[in-house]
Amino acid sequence: MANPQLVLIDGSGYIFRAFHALPPMQNAAGTHVNAVFGFTKMVIKLVDDMAADNVIVVLDKGRETFRNEIYPQYKANRGDTPEELIPQFPLIRDATSALNLPVADLQGFEADDLIAAYAKAGIEAGMDVTIVSSDKDLMQLIRPGVMMLDPMKQKRIGVDEVVERFGVTPDKVIDVQALAGDSADNVPGVAGIGVKTAAELINIYGDLDQLLARAGEIKQNKRRENLIEFADMARLSKRLVTLDENAPLPIDLSTTKRVAPDLDVLKPFLIEMGFNSLLKTLSTDGGGSSFAPNNAPSNNTILPPNIEQHYELVTSQARLQSWIEAAQQAGVVAVDTETTSLTASAAMLVGISMSVIGGNACYVPLRHGTMTHDKKSELQASFDLSSDNSPSIDSDPSLGGDPSGGVMTILDGQLDPKIALAMLKPLFEDPAVLKVGHNLKYDGHVLSRAINGGLKITPIDDTMCLSFVLDAGQRPSHKLDDLVMAVLGHQMIPFSAVCGKGAKKITFDQVSPTDALAYAAEDADMTLRLWQVLKPRLAQEGKASVYERLERPLVDVLIAMETEGIKVDRAALSKMSVAFGKTLAALEIEIHVLAGVNFNIASPKQLGEVLFDKMGLTGGKKSKTGAWSTSADVLDELAASGVEIAEKVLGWRQIAKLKSTYADALVTSIHADSGRVHTSFSMVGASTGRLSSSDPNLQNIPIRTPEGRQIRTAFVPEDGAVLISADYSQIELRLVAHIADEASMITAFNNGVDIHAQTASEVFGVPLDEMTTETRRRAKAINFGIIYGISGFGLARQLGIPQGEARSYIDAYLARFPGIKQYMNDVKLKAYEDGYVETLFGRRLYIPGIETAKGPTRGFLERQAINAPIQGTAADIIKQAMVRMGAAITASGLRIRMLLQVHDELIFECPKDDADAAITIIKQVMEGAASPNLNLNVPLIVDASQGASWDEAH
Repeated sequence: MANPQLVLIDGSGYIFRAFHALPPMQNAAGTHVNAVFGFTKMVIKLVDDMAADNVIVVLDKGRETFRNEIYPQYKANRGDTPEELIPQFPLIRDATSALNLPVADLQGFEADDLIAAYAKAGIEAGMDVTIVSSDKDLMQLIRPGVMMLDPMKQKRIGVDEVVERFGVTPDKVIDVQALAGDSADNVPGVAGIGVKTAAELINIYGDLDQLLARAGEIKQNKRRENLIEFADMARLSKRLVTLDENAPLPIDLSTTKRVAPDLDVLKPFLIEMGFNSLLKTLSTDGGGSSFAPNNAPSNNTILPPNIEQHYELVTSQARLQSWIEAAQQAGVVAVDTETTSLTASAAMLVGISMSVIGGNACYVPLRHGTMTHDKKSELQASFDLSSDNSPSIDSDPSLGGDPSGGVMTILDGQLDPKIALAMLKPLFEDPAVLKVGHNLKYDGHVLSRAINGGLKITPIDDTMCLSFVLDAGQRPSHKLDDLVMAVLGHQMIPFSAVCGKGAKKITFDQVSPTDALAYAAEDADMTLRLWQVLKPRLAQEGKASVYERLERPLVDVLIAMETEGIKVDRAALSKMSVAFGKTLAALEIEIHVLAGVNFNIASPKQLGEVLFDKMGLTGGKKSKTGAWSTSADVLDELAASGVEIAEKVLGWRQIAKLKSTYADALVTSIHADSGRVHTSFSMVGASTGRLSSSDPNLQNIPIRTPEGRQIRTAFVPEDGAVLISADYSQIELRLVAHIADEASMITAFNNGVDIHAQTASEVFGVPLDEMTTETRRRAKAINFGIIYGISGFGLARQLGIPQGEARSYIDAYLARFPGIKQYMNDVKLKAYEDGYVETLFGRRLYIPGIETAKGPTRGFLERQAINAPIQGTAADIIKQAMVRMGAAITASGLRIRMLLQVHDELIFECPKDDADAAITIIKQVMEGAASPNLNLNVPLIVDASQGASWDEAH
């Protein structure tokens, strides 16, 4: 006979999961209830599915426990509970009571202690215990008869899963945690030891006591010293992480038998809360089931990727309405659009897919048919839904249409796009329904112009952004197909399987709706399942703040910026192109004269043969293929040694790139109607969190040469307006000063002293009033080089001095600023131990492979580890400024438009008369962007000015 089942529900975990996963919701009384709703729905489903004999919901009673008496700093770094959540705690207790479930809590003890105590009591009573939680701290409780169920992943956790997570068996977990500490709970641990190293040590020495007693045997100096120095902290940490299995039991185990809810109690509670969707799903026994379209099996948990899938082609208003109601009841719906182009501004909406339950999804085809043109064009735009005319592509280029005109023949059996989108608009804009998507910036663009008057998809969660926040640098790709394979182990249908390849490739509108169904519906289905796995990790790993404050709100900001674009003077670019062409022709003649032979300068092979075979220049390097290298590094070295032809070739290459990449290519990027260039910003382009720009790339326009700056003169405002450039001044150096806590640098920044002159004075012992330009230049090179972990070789090349002299400069710098040296050592150690570093905002930046790297690769990864927290924090700060800018602009009443972000610089456009007031507001937002999240001990300074072009404003 099977043992009775005892289910222990980590109620606190459910509460915070629900609060962060669901959009804001209020009942009729105006009380926030999103956490109450999510908690109630999840508990109903869990208890129904598990059919346990005994159930206990375990909650925290308060924040102060016996651990705070042992260590007052315990959990001291936890942020304040969100104001919207506080009034929901008593309502959650009411919900548990209405569900007829016992609640266990006790002042002075954490919920985890009570779970430990009840697990022990359950085993002693002959029960099999299941702990429903994703909290890693509870893994120490796993033993025969006790297992865990991760409700986020629907994954059972036993001994093997604990070993996979911690590297040790459950009985050794507290020893590993004692060594590694826990930044989320402020458990100190031992400096420089992460989970991986802790597991290795415990497996070698058996337990913490043995390890500390034999710490003197450790060969690694720093590790040995830290274990000896922080031994007491390790012992204290073990007391903090050890759960109290002997904690008093607030309710007797015999009173926890599962009893069906009293509907006369439960229904009034659900009515009072306004949980109509839960009311509809109640059955006579008090259980609940989620709504499932087409009578598909009810299952709102993560399903194995190989389950039978229920995908529906929606071709009637009635079925579309059913899916809309399903989404409203679920409170969450995954959405994806199918279009004709990867370029958002050129894409025509073809259909929309949705999913509210894992394994179930629908596809709503709208514009599958055949398109004919007088000439082929990528630009295909939305139908003019304000018109009742027969469906045809609007050839107005202002809508991204085909300027040559075109006619589409729509296949039968599809909903009228105007009707379908009018039905979907209230759902997509409903603040009580969370819309989940992958790269929703793209879908937002497409939907914003898909219907007359626009359609805004809000509120949102973006699985691409979630993946980036959680695993930046750890995953090579954040594309949906790659993530689904990596996270869910499922191979998605490739686009080529539907649309073909090469010359036979067709656009998605040319695919029949029936053939499109599986591909399109799978996108929404897998996005929902991916979200169910990734979203809970935010709270578990302490990354909710980065996502909620920076990444998620930035989606709408970037949509607005990309839609605005920036005006470009076509005539100015044409003139530059002609001028650059003449310069190239002149340089070509000079290079040929110097070489003594005519050849193709653009050919690396011919150039290498001329330089090193014909001319016999020294310093050449051959590749594995035997060809001479003519990289920029090689030419730079030749030019530095006085080889004129190398200098001329470098100049030729620079002008050729300016001509082809900007003077010529930018003209083709100007939108036919707006006269503006609409770049696309990638939110996952750089592991440090920096945005990148493409189609066209406006972030790499060179500004160190007159020719490069000339390109920026072509970026202009509309008539009567000006451009404003607002640029953070030396933000990365300021962050270095703060992180390293270097007093002289901090003083210099706070007093407005020239930091490069100050550094030169400190390092070279030169009084400020005797400072030369050359001395300051060298100090500047060191200042900025240190941020990137510059080597003696790199600095020597940059300054044109011997390596020994450059090395002595760096040594003198680090000796004068020991805090910076300490930071560099500490951050490298963290990268080796943990495999990642973090920004001041808590963004995690992985440095894969650093623990095993050798030689030059190791040096490169170390420099990456040094720079990533600094550059990443700077990126976070400007993102925070961008997110806050909209509210500030709205409050000002000024007509300010934010157009571009280029690393530490923001570009705006506003009427000339408003420029001075606009600059004041922009500076206030940008300079205050680090507050209150960071308490920087140096000020952030923004240089802002206006002009009739980007160059003039910068």
